[in-house]
Amino acid sequence: MIAAQNLKLILDKNSMASDKSQLNQIVTINSLKFDRSVARTWTANLTRITDSMIELVGEFTERIEHPKLGIIGPGTLSYEYYWLDRWYNVFRFHNPDGSFRNYYCNVNMPPTLRHRVLDYVDLDIDILVWSDFSFEILDLDEFEENAAKFRYPDKIHARALRSVKHLTDLINNREFPFDHPAAV
Repeated sequence: MIAAQNLKLILDKNSMASDKSQLNQIVTINSLKFDRSVARTWTANLTRITDSMIELVGEFTERIEHPKLGIIGPGTLSYEYYWLDRWYNVFRFHNPDGSFRNYYCNVNMPPTLRHRVLDYVDLDIDILVWSDFSFEILDLDEFEENAAKFRYPDKIHARALRSVKHLTDLINNREFPFDHPAAV
């Protein structure tokens, strides 16, 4: 596992590269807790990779009931944006009919990508953004509980809270990725 302070993308040159021939490969995404245990895992297709960002698209295969999102049906698409130098990721959800549904943001440590596996440490704070760009910051209490439980260093605690501010600024200003035509 790569040290948390290493913000560089790790590419296995035999399995993944930035050229177009590597696109549409299946990537496994692991959302990790601070102790590196796997909290959730899923797969998505690699659609774009640059020096600073990874873009994936996934599809829900079964019905999910979420306390804030409600029912997410099979066929819902998730366009996922992972930055290598930012402490968050953003998912743009579209209903099975293609209509825009909402955004969902996770505050996390920057991801690593190795052998078609993308890992990131989820720091629990989420932001739910509706189609009218109203938003709700979720799980601040869970963040504070885990910060105490896992003894987050002060730098990580502060970085997570700065990331919330950065995300809300992007949302309010309709800056990428909150500028998608289907959502505006």
